[in-house]
Amino acid sequence: MGDTAARKQAGKAPAYVLALDEGTTNAKAFAIAPDGAILSSGSAPVDVSYPRPGWVEQNADAVWNAQCAAIRECLAGVEGTPAGIAISNQRESVVAWDGATGQALAPMLGWQDSRTAEFCDWLRSPDREFAVASTTGLSLDPMFSAPKMRYLLDRVGSGDVRIGTVDSWLVARLTGQAAYVIEAGNASRTLLLDLATLDWSPAMCELFGIDRAVLPDVAPSNADFGATAGLDFLPDGVPIVGVLGDSHAALFGHGCRTTAEGKATYGTGSSVMIPSGTDRGVRQGVSTTVAWLTDTPMYGHEGNIVASGTAMDWTARLLGVKPGRELDELAATVPDSGGVSLVPAFTGLGAPWWDRQAVGIICGLTAGTGQGHVARAALEAVAHQIADVVAALDTSDLQVLHADGGATASRLLMQCQADLLGRDVVVAANAEVSALGAALMGFARLGWELPAVSQQEGRRFRPMLDDAARGAARAGWREALARSRATPA
Repeated sequence: MGDTAARKQAGKAPAYVLALDEGTTNAKAFAIAPDGAILSSGSAPVDVSYPRPGWVEQNADAVWNAQCAAIRECLAGVEGTPAGIAISNQRESVVAWDGATGQALAPMLGWQDSRTAEFCDWLRSPDREFAVASTTGLSLDPMFSAPKMRYLLDRVGSGDVRIGTVDSWLVARLTGQAAYVIEAGNASRTLLLDLATLDWSPAMCELFGIDRAVLPDVAPSNADFGATAGLDFLPDGVPIVGVLGDSHAALFGHGCRTTAEGKATYGTGSSVMIPSGTDRGVRQGVSTTVAWLTDTPMYGHEGNIVASGTAMDWTARLLGVKPGRELDELAATVPDSGGVSLVPAFTGLGAPWWDRQAVGIICGLTAGTGQGHVARAALEAVAHQIADVVAALDTSDLQVLHADGGATASRLLMQCQADLLGRDVVVAANAEVSALGAALMGFARLGWELPAVSQQEGRRFRPMLDDAARGAARAGWREALARSRATPA
């Protein structure tokens, strides 16, 4: 202890940003130095519950406690106080809390939650769908935040009610409830933000029955989000210098700035995003979003897949093996899926189909089907869904797809992805690219120069399937999708 104190007094404690990465199943924290190096880290699991079919909930206070545990672990491994805090967060999930006490008023509704599908269908009409898409860039779907906000507001009663996405929740807790804000990219995932004005749309607030006064203020990604207050693991006054949704942070961390490079994040679900500059035009089946907002907005086109990591974990449980390596090894015991297809529409399908009535299926089974074929079909299902989104993004100049997330550890999955895309897939050398992206967003606020782009490229996978084999594989997947959706192929 004395040695640490002496080094601090001598001014040798390292400068770093504390980057928080709050995901669906884990809360992480990293001390990131000005050169992008990770000095220390911490993590804690976050539980997800499924109380009814289509319902996906988390305990918001437990999410906060997990993030605190991750921060404590991280800070125990590094000297000194962080120069600032940056946040990368799961998107679209919604928290309602008491503005005075900071306590959550209801379960947090997860981004996968589809309980508001009937409400969305009730709102649906051609005119409304056009208005929603042209204003917000999004589809009228329960994945996005506004229907969840309406659901919670109907149930938490009156008083000092605050409601927001996970970034709003974390910033409020970190600042002792002094700040009530939402970062622009997260706001663009709510169905309430006007992409042109970059503020809440009166028409969308009216459509979903949400009083503008109850919503947090929209802030740029590198805004002044306030400073820490009343925490037992950090002193008061540490500024929050950057906030990004996790998918946006990954895009920023990968250095994607043009349509020639996009990224896919392989998490519980998957996000495929390509920067579009000033182009906020609407494309069929995918979303237009604010990737980040600094002096000017960077827009992006994105497709969101509801079940990717979830699909592989479910398959592992079904087959009695451990998720991750054991499932991968089982899939590698066969040269292909043997005609088996798995469509993981556990709560319907996201982009580019947006079909919440689709059901999960396994088809193509024969007497010769083994566990390896089913395991391989699960990996292929993830890669096919990514390929569907890339096709819907309709970007002919996409040259490489950067990949991040836990599932990128599977060489078999990454090779399958390159084969089905017919494009190179490059796995990030830095596995924590979302946390790094958030930290980089905060560097400018601190007057730090962005570190030079690393010349160390991650693993590169090049397509090995010929056009005929790729076409046959994609045709088989489309047939399985048609069965899942109960529509003609």
